[in-house]
Amino acid sequence: MSPDPIDFSRFRLEKAKPNQSSKICGLINLTYRGEVGWTRETHIVQGNRTNRHEIEAAIINPDAHFFVVNQNRRLASCIYVEKQENSAYIGFFSVHPSLQGKGIGKYILKQAETFALTKLSTKKYIMFVVSQRSELIAFYERRGYARSGKIEAYPLHLDIGVPKVDGLTIEYLEKNV
Repeated sequence: MSPDPIDFSRFRLEKAKPNQSSKICGLINLTYRGEVGWTRETHIVQGNRTNRHEIEAAIINPDAHFFVVNQNRRLASCIYVEKQENSAYIGFFSVHPSLQGKGIGKYILKQAETFALTKLSTKKYIMFVVSQRSELIAFYERRGYARSGKIEAYPLHLDIGVPKVDGLTIEYLEKNV
């Protein structure tokens, strides 16, 4: 017997509130630095991906929109969209590990892109990922993102973890509207 189909209409983007910063921080750290889920990077980076203060600052950024998706009284997903000239930077994208692999991430990303296009009048979406995360890059390529050619050293100064491997880099992806 196959599992019941997911009712994606229940996964609605809601504007994050500053008092949710701890839960959002927890979800992001669980998603990228936890022990389960396909988006984790614990094999190449140690330490937290973010902290409560960074999330609070992102939530109150006047040029940005931080969205959460609640499901069954828990934080299921979050995504950040920041207007940068004619582009929208997308970051902090996380889906709870227990919900990964069900199409929810695709749906949430599409909702954020639609918001950026219709409400922010953007012409391009940009994001960065750890270059060594080929499966994550492939996920975004299947959604229409392309490698921009811009690669930088892993940003130790941002306090988003410490590389466990030499030569870790970040790579920028873009998608034109």
